Formats: sequence, structure tokens, C-alpha cells
Amino acid sequence: MSARTTTPWPLVALFTAGYLAPYLLPTTVGRLSAGLPLSATEAGSIGSALLLSSATAGFLLASRVDRFGPRGLARGGLLLAAAGYGTAALTTTIPLVVLGAIVGGLGSGTITSVAATGIAGQRDPHRTTTLGLLGVSALAGALYLTIPHLGPGHGQPLAAIAVTALLVLPVTRRLPAAGAPEAPHTPAARTLHTPATPLPHRRAGLVLAAAMLCWSLAQNSLWGVSGRIGLQQAGLTEVTVGAVFAVALGAGLLGVIGAGALGQRLGRALPIGAGTALIAGCIALSAAATDLTSFATGEIAWNTVYPVVLSYVIGLAASLDRRGRWAVLVGSASSLGTACGPLAGSLLSARVGYPAMGVILALGLLLITGPMTAVALRTRRAAPLPQEHPVVETPVMEIPVMEIPVVEIPVMEIPVVEIPLDAVPAPRTAYDTAGPRQATAGAAAGPGPGSR
Repeated sequence: MSARTTTPWPLVALFTAGYLAPYLLPTTVGRLSAGLPLSATEAGSIGSALLLSSATAGFLLASRVDRFGPRGLARGGLLLAAAGYGTAALTTTIPLVVLGAIVGGLGSGTITSVAATGIAGQRDPHRTTTLGLLGVSALAGALYLTIPHLGPGHGQPLAAIAVTALLVLPVTRRLPAAGAPEAPHTPAARTLHTPATPLPHRRAGLVLAAAMLCWSLAQNSLWGVSGRIGLQQAGLTEVTVGAVFAVALGAGLLGVIGAGALGQRLGRALPIGAGTALIAGCIALSAAATDLTSFATGEIAWNTVYPVVLSYVIGLAASLDRRGRWAVLVGSASSLGTACGPLAGSLLSARVGYPAMGVILALGLLLITGPMTAVALRTRRAAPLPQEHPVVETPVMEIPVMEIPVVEIPVMEIPVVEIPLDAVPAPRTAYDTAGPRQATAGAAAGPGPGSR
């Protein structure tokens, strides 16, 4: 009987806190532009700086989480996030806002690195990722409904991220410290303290990281300007746009639940390939929206499929290396693409307009669908699925065979004695044939001891 799987709630909480900043990017960039003397491009640049610092932290910590210890790094990242985002929320001085966003981004990247490394060591990374996406989608959806009612200003979304980091801080007590072994029955304990080994599946990992950079760039180019599309092109109010985002993130919850229930039944290639193609169509539809119906349809459909594909990509990266290095590197590449998204979206929309920007982003997504699907297909057999456990080979001890001397026993000849027998002629009926007549005769003699 297999042991019951324990839900790693500290990793789920860290995942939620680390990914909250990218999820709140549209309202963060929009309020920076509206609440401070910044243009849309300048506000997008601050959002890009935030996410770029997050990606930098991920690249620096890709293979160092075990060395420094998950508990210490998680606490440091949460404190950096609280201090950076809190400072940016409480000041209107633009250099301090930029500095606070960069420091907060470093904290988010550190938190995400710890979460990704821990998730890769779980027996089922896809399940843990699904729970993390559920948490961040639910929290972001609630904030999108709440923030418009808290008054104008740029500080509300940044303060929400800072408060979330402080609330998650107590759960770090359940994380292992530097040099402290984990429970011996967990897969992470079997891989955490192993000697340094080269990255496996190097070519597949590099292709996935490059594709994920472009994938996230396309997603967040639209996500960074979605608020402005709803306000300017579709003519909606901020409350209506926030409600659409909240419903879209709620639909994303349903998508994540469906992905968790589906698991690995369809593999990874089909959800990643077909899902990315669907996202391309949703981006084109949302960027061309001119009213509430088209805007809501594009955003809701897009946010339903996006976390599903993301969960399978994270699971694919985790399957490439059980120590979590590819998971962190692919996640950092995704953060790098996310960082460039707001600036790219602002520049594209300013040059060619929102509809043409959507078409360009959709075509780019279709081009990278092939490489991402190919990686999923090639590593299907080479890399074990997250549910599979590594096989530990036990050395067989050779037992020496003791030679036992053979003792020869002399054979005694026993004389044969002939005993004469008087032959008695047997009656002929003793040699009669068996058949129904004999069975009838036996039945007529009466019941035997075995009859019922």
C-alpha cells in the first residue's frame, strides 16, 4: 500500500506570494501611470524593471537554494518583497518607487526560486503547481474586485503584495534550514544532498527555456496593456475592467482544477501544444476588443487556458531534473519574458495599435508551439514522470560457497532370496470391464460413505 501524499502547504504559500506580482501587473502598471506623473511607456518600464529583477534572482539562485537553505532564503525573499513593495506603495517619489519595485522584484524571484526547487522534489510536482496556481488566481481575483473600491492611487496593489509576503512569513518555520536533511521518505531528501551533477537533458532544457521566454513575453505583452485596452479601446470603467479580470481569474481557477483532475492522462505534449494555439487565438480576440462582450470573452477564455498550459510547462521543467535546477531556470526565463512584456506591449501598441499587436503576438506564439511540443514528446520517455520514484539499486553481496567433501560409502551386496508362491487361479469376473453395468451393480449394493 502506498503512503498517503502530504500536501506541501508552505510551498503552495510561497508559490502564491512569489507569483502575485506578475498576476497584478495590469492594475499595477495602470495605477502607476494614473497616480504618478508617468507616461504609459514609463509605467510599463517600471513593471519591466520589477519583473527583470525577479528573473535575475531566479538565475542567480537556480542551483544555490540547497546550499543556502530553503528556510533562510524564503525568509529573506519575503522580507525583501515586503520592504520593497511597501516602500514603493508609501512614497510618490519616482526614484524611490523604482527602487522599491526592483527590491520587491528581487524578493519575488527569491521566493519563486525556493518554491520551484521544493516543488520539483515532490512526488507529484503537477499537483503542487496546480494548488499554487489555484491560490494565486483566487487571491488575485479577490484583489481585482477589492482594489477599485479602495480609492485611487498607485499604492494599493503594491501594498497588497507586501502584506501577502508578511502573512506568508510564518509558514517558513516548516521549511528545512541550511544543512538540515529533510524527511527520509521524501524524494527531495534523496536528491537534496547528492553531489553536484551536470544538468541532464541540456538541449531539451535550453530549448524549453528559450521557448518559455518568448511564451511569457507574448502573454505579458498583452497582460500589461489589458487594462488600457478595456479602458481606452473598449470604453469600460475601471470597476468593470476589474470585474472582468476577476471573472477571468475565476475561470482560470476552473481551468486549473480541470488540469489537476486530468493529471498526466493526456501526457504533456497535447495540453502544451493545443493550449498554446488556443491562447494565440484568445490574445488576438482580446487585443481587438471594442466592447464589453468581445473584451470579456477574450480575457476569460485566455485566462482559462493560460494557467492550464503553465502548470504542464512547469511540470515538464521539473521532470527534466529532480533537483529542480531546470524548474528554476525555466521559471527565470519565463520571468525574463514577463519582465519584457509590459514594455514590449506598450511599444507595440503605441506603434501599430492594439489589434495589430494582438496579431503579431499570436503569430509569435504559433511559431514556438512546435519546439515546446517537441520537447514534451522527446522527454516523455527519457525523463520520468513526476509520480514515478527513482529506482535505487541495492548492491548484491556475494556469499562464498563452502565446498563440502564427498564421502564415499561402500555398497554392500545383499543376497536375493527366492520365495516360492503357490499360484491361485483368479475368477474370471475379477478381470471384467468397467462400465455402466458395474456402476449399476455398485449402486444396487447400497450407498457408500461418500454419498450425499
